[in-house]
Amino acid sequence: MNFKRISMITVLAAAQVSMAFPVAAESPDVTAPALNGQPALQSPVEGQSQANREQQTDLQQAEETPATPTETPSDSIEGTTSDPNATPSEPNEQQEDLASDPSDNEVSENEEGSPSESKPEVGSTNAAANELVLLMNSNVMYHNGKQYKAGQPMAVKQGVSYVAIRAMVERAGLKLSYDNKTKETIIIKDGNELRFTTGSSNYKVNGQVRPMKGPAYQSNNVFMVPLTAITQALDIPYTVNQPEKKVILDLSGMGSGSNNSGEKPGGSSGGGSGSEVPNIPNLGPNDLILMMNSNKMYQNGKAYTAGQPMAVKNGVSYVAIRSLVDRVGLKLTYDGKTKETIIIRGNDELRFKTNSSVYTVNGVRKSMKGPAYQSNNTFMVPLTSITQALDITYRVDQPNKRIILSLSSKPVASFTVQPGEIFAGQTKVTYKTNAYSPTGLAIVDEHWEGREDVFEEPGVHTVSYSVQDASGEWSDPYILSIHVSAPNTPPVAMFDTDKQQYKIGEKITYINMSYDSDPGDEITFKWENNDQAFFTAGPHKVLLIVTDKHGATSSYEKIINVTSEVLYTRDQFNQLFTGIGDKYTFDGSAVPTWNLMPITRSSEPYLLIRSNSPETVYQEGIVYREIGNASTRFMIHHLNATGKNMKMYVVATNINTMTARLTTEYTGLGGPINIPTATGKAAVQRYLESMQSAEAFKTISLAPGESRIILQDLSAQTMKNQQVLSMFADLYSDSPIRYDVIMIDEAKDPIQKLPYLKLHPADGIHNRGTYPDSTRIIESYDLVGSTPTRLAIGDKTNDPNLEGYDGINGSYQSNAGNFGVLYKIKLHRVAPNTLITLNPRGGKYMGAMMVNGNIIQTPNTSGGAVSAPNEAAVLYRTGNYEQTVEILFTAAPGSSLPINILLQPLPQVKN
Repeated sequence: MNFKRISMITVLAAAQVSMAFPVAAESPDVTAPALNGQPALQSPVEGQSQANREQQTDLQQAEETPATPTETPSDSIEGTTSDPNATPSEPNEQQEDLASDPSDNEVSENEEGSPSESKPEVGSTNAAANELVLLMNSNVMYHNGKQYKAGQPMAVKQGVSYVAIRAMVERAGLKLSYDNKTKETIIIKDGNELRFTTGSSNYKVNGQVRPMKGPAYQSNNVFMVPLTAITQALDIPYTVNQPEKKVILDLSGMGSGSNNSGEKPGGSSGGGSGSEVPNIPNLGPNDLILMMNSNKMYQNGKAYTAGQPMAVKNGVSYVAIRSLVDRVGLKLTYDGKTKETIIIRGNDELRFKTNSSVYTVNGVRKSMKGPAYQSNNTFMVPLTSITQALDITYRVDQPNKRIILSLSSKPVASFTVQPGEIFAGQTKVTYKTNAYSPTGLAIVDEHWEGREDVFEEPGVHTVSYSVQDASGEWSDPYILSIHVSAPNTPPVAMFDTDKQQYKIGEKITYINMSYDSDPGDEITFKWENNDQAFFTAGPHKVLLIVTDKHGATSSYEKIINVTSEVLYTRDQFNQLFTGIGDKYTFDGSAVPTWNLMPITRSSEPYLLIRSNSPETVYQEGIVYREIGNASTRFMIHHLNATGKNMKMYVVATNINTMTARLTTEYTGLGGPINIPTATGKAAVQRYLESMQSAEAFKTISLAPGESRIILQDLSAQTMKNQQVLSMFADLYSDSPIRYDVIMIDEAKDPIQKLPYLKLHPADGIHNRGTYPDSTRIIESYDLVGSTPTRLAIGDKTNDPNLEGYDGINGSYQSNAGNFGVLYKIKLHRVAPNTLITLNPRGGKYMGAMMVNGNIIQTPNTSGGAVSAPNEAAVLYRTGNYEQTVEILFTAAPGSSLPINILLQPLPQVKN
């Protein structure tokens, strides 16, 4: 056993294969300085022959076997006296340019590396055509009967065998260049781009990263890469002839290695002799046979090998996507930017992504039975999904453990029409065709029956479409039944008013009498100048425009006559008739002189965690951390400025030695959108709505030390760059819980990454902190509303800021604006005929309030924001009797504080 192990190591040590070329063609392999790195296991190439895989495995195992000093060559390169641990010098920039210049590859006679007439080494003359023979312990090699020398001998570093990359590539007849900007050596093979970098244990194929057993490095301006990696990357089969001390590379067997499908490396399906093809009755000429639990495929009398066998995961059958698509005859590529595998079929673009259960067809999402995944660098997708996506029918032969896909050589034609609803004699029809050949032939002709650009008669019209490919074969006709409706009738606009003549300030009632005679046709209305009242005498023109869903329109105009007699002034009218939640303008300059409402103030023990700084987040991390116990409220408001898609999470961790119970009570989420005031308003409105029912309460148990994501409504949202999320949440725990509010890349696991995330400092502009007693109770027992009265909120003077501390650094904090505080306001005695409004005093305000159990938007959605100081939104009007009014209010994130709640007597109603 020991002797056998030593022999394997000796084979590897001897296999310092010299990849060579004629000297005049031997421009140096130039890259950046070498770096140390750890070897990584390289997976087999999909479609590579089994023999080649076994040979690579033997060589890899030998490289990984420890060796004694007498069995392993020194790190010193043969023919040099350089220090093996010394860092190579920087490559000469001029040599880098020369390295990619094809003009440097001209052969000069009698130079080292030129074809030699010296006696060939043992066995070299027995090489088959296009075999490259590498002699062990020598930089000499033979190709097609000629002798060449490599730029550097093969070296062994940390158990990995290295060869000069240029020597290998040029003998294989491929193009090699150097990218000065990225410092990468580039190989172009079959239209695919392979990139290697000094010091890296990875290389890239069309932007997709593949591992190598060890890092590439530079020796005497020659770029060295692992032998197993370059042969695998170029899909070159080879054998090791130990008795004759040589390695033989079969360049004629070099695969296509396109590898751009998202199947890390390898995606070509190797062809076979066809001797094992099963005999199946009723088999079509292009039908594809897949063997269950095997990588064998059969088509047109030939055997092929998939990159991976068919597999079953969680009850779903998977196949290698490239192997199947290649046999179907379609084009497959890889998008390095989006990390998606792309199939082109006619005008359709299908996109698949690793770990996703969704694929897209021309951007439209389609679901799969299971997620795509990578297995040994091969991209695997559910069989049912890929066949459905490609419109391939198949049958299962269970007794013989095989699946037969019906693949036709006929071209395929289809088309769609727009718009979705077509009217006789009116609609111009647009036809969008899609045609392709399963065998890749060009479509050269087409044939239509029943096609019309404008159908003159209503009813069902049959249209067929066929195409012909370059071989002369026609597709089956694609037939579509088109429903043509009777011509659309335009709507009729009409309205009236309750009177023909009005006083100044008199309320006008508009009666809309518009209609559309087409059954089920919906119409929209656009009014111009339909004020509720006019405040100047004379004629006023009011216009109504109606439009049906097909775009047909009609309009009606009416003149409203207003006399000079005054019924109400504008202010009186607004106070009496402005709708609840709507806003109106007034002179707000006198509001600060109004009397303050006499109140009593108390609080409830609710801990507020305000996560609002940094408001704009530029990198992932923990934006706030705090320990909460019993009743805890969150107010979260952050903007994503990282430049990529992110998610926000609240992670709860039980820091106790006993199980903890945590109940989520009321929540409200706004966003993600890029309008901060709108997200704040939506969060407050939904938070108040959740208080109208306890059905959403949810309790979880946390084991000691357990961390869990809570507030799933928040974490379910993906924040695009420059989008904002706002949230309110009331929680209750029976023991202390540590809460982490984090923003992290959407693809990352927050629980796994939490221990490694940085704690963000505050931004110095916005407020964050932990504040006790954050439910503020305000009550008034006096009669209010009989004279102008105001209640100030968030002004610091009449409504003191909550005081607390920063949960991350412990610094003192004052809650400016009292954002996150829930105000429970109870006015026990409100006078009859009192108007209650919200008047901003600090800027624009968009929010919501609950008044006597009803949620009032401030202002209504159509009204935008309420602006300080001369706008007010109507909250409530009392009737003819004294009432109690209860208000729930919390400031909307993104809006400006303070605000005043105004109470004033209503004007007298006139007949």
